[in-house]
Amino acid sequence: MARHLITSALPYINGIKHLGNMVGSMLPADVYARYLRQRDHEVLYICATDEHGTPAELAAAEAGLPVADFCAQQHEVQRGIYEGFDLAFDYFGRSSSPQNVEITQRFARQLHRNGFIEERAIRQMYSAADSRFLPDRYIIGTCPHCGYDKARGDQCENCTRVLDPTDLIEPRSAISGSTELEVRETKHLFLLQSKLEGEVKKFVDAHTDEWPVLSSSIAHKWLTEGLQDRSITRDLDWGVPVPADTWPELAAEGKVFYVWFDAPIEYIGATKEWADAQPDSRDWKSWWYEADESVRYTEFMAKDNVPFHTVMFPATQLGTREPWKKVDFVKSFNWLNYYGGKFSTSQNRGIFTDAALELLPADYWRYFLLAAAPESDDASFSWEFFSSVVNKDLADTLGNFVNRVLSFSRKRFGDAVPAGAEAGEAEEKLGREIAGLLAEYEEHMDALRFRKAAAALRALWSAGNAYLEEKAPWLEIKTDQDAAALTLRTAMNLIHLYSVVSEPFVPSSAKAMRSAFALPDDTAAWVSADEARSLSSVPAGTGFTVPPVLFQKITEDDLESYRERFGGEPEADADAQ
Repeated sequence: MARHLITSALPYINGIKHLGNMVGSMLPADVYARYLRQRDHEVLYICATDEHGTPAELAAAEAGLPVADFCAQQHEVQRGIYEGFDLAFDYFGRSSSPQNVEITQRFARQLHRNGFIEERAIRQMYSAADSRFLPDRYIIGTCPHCGYDKARGDQCENCTRVLDPTDLIEPRSAISGSTELEVRETKHLFLLQSKLEGEVKKFVDAHTDEWPVLSSSIAHKWLTEGLQDRSITRDLDWGVPVPADTWPELAAEGKVFYVWFDAPIEYIGATKEWADAQPDSRDWKSWWYEADESVRYTEFMAKDNVPFHTVMFPATQLGTREPWKKVDFVKSFNWLNYYGGKFSTSQNRGIFTDAALELLPADYWRYFLLAAAPESDDASFSWEFFSSVVNKDLADTLGNFVNRVLSFSRKRFGDAVPAGAEAGEAEEKLGREIAGLLAEYEEHMDALRFRKAAAALRALWSAGNAYLEEKAPWLEIKTDQDAAALTLRTAMNLIHLYSVVSEPFVPSSAKAMRSAFALPDDTAAWVSADEARSLSSVPAGTGFTVPPVLFQKITEDDLESYRERFGGEPEADADAQ
């Protein structure tokens, strides 16, 4: 079996993430990792909080905390939310870890030795009041295009125009508010991506046929436009320090690496964090450094992160001239919008992950987000769409099936699986159908087609309902108790099958379904085709309980309260864009 290394885009430390962020990286990575573990693959799923950069410093200042304390606090907040979503990371690290500092500095030294980092003088805004150079985001002012008076030096959040600090009208320091700004010369390190362009293109070309069109097209667009040398240091107090043994002058000035240089390296850093935390000192290098051909590396991210992971990070790895493991498959996603407008962390538009868990259990969100995943195009969240999927697929198709079967069987046959007649033509037909649908589900999961996998899973659930309606045990029992018992026993075996194969999507509900049966020796990780055809994993006489209702329906009153709290009028959201 292959060894699967899985990473999802690092959630930024500044603020709770919205549902679009969840479906664009961490959730599908978790579903895939869970599925692979069930299929008996060795899996390492790594993620971490991305903690460096200007927004972290500004948010810490606004919170009145030292930036290190702010990041530590927010890391725990985010960890708690992801645990609430049942994200089963093997390790959830921090980009500010000593391990990431060590490995990032190693990368920089190697790139410098190989002639791919150059020190250059540039002109940058300086604030006399703050006695420091100001990165772009530390400068705010009025946007020359739309008049928004809180535009940042890199981009106006209101009209989304890309800006230079010198474009702003009445620019001022985001730290002190001082308008006493001047342009001065300073030195920074540049990664010479232009010298690595040919190698990066060769790397991307080798994966073009395998990667999704979205991933490969974005990478080729950057390459077609030509790779530019990129500044990889900033004038900040918080970040991975430039190593003094290589650049003593810049280190003395307090330069740190740009967040987009050290953040992807944190995938490696977090793996070392994981290894260092293991009592048996597991080897992180076997996943990343001179990894053997059995390691398959899959990354999950939204489309805005694709250039950094398909071009910039591979360039960084290639330039070290060391045998670092590079990505094999980049699973990218389009945007999940909110009623046609963008989710916005800073403007608090849309539903965010903490609020989502306050409303409903994680399985509601997990299933909906993957069933509506923005894989081929942008998708739009609406409360009406969400409630229709939850009510139809989860409550009516899966939840109602489980409740009907177990409640009716307990009422008529007691608290053990009834024996009844031998399987007949209807059961054999059902077994063939289930085996075929399971193969389809596996095919889509192997290919990371999550919407289609969700549809195949739903078809598996629907097959059980169709069988139940065809056999109608509530009628059978009036004339043939053995026939009714067979139908219910078969349906209970379907519930057990559903509990196994649904686990990647709805882990909590799957656990509730599986634990309904008194099967102490039940250690099956997956369902084989033969098992699917025979539907005999739960034998007659097995004790069972009826679990609480798995999924409550969302009512019109619920919808009204959700819309009132979070918004939901398309016209209003269109105006807000």
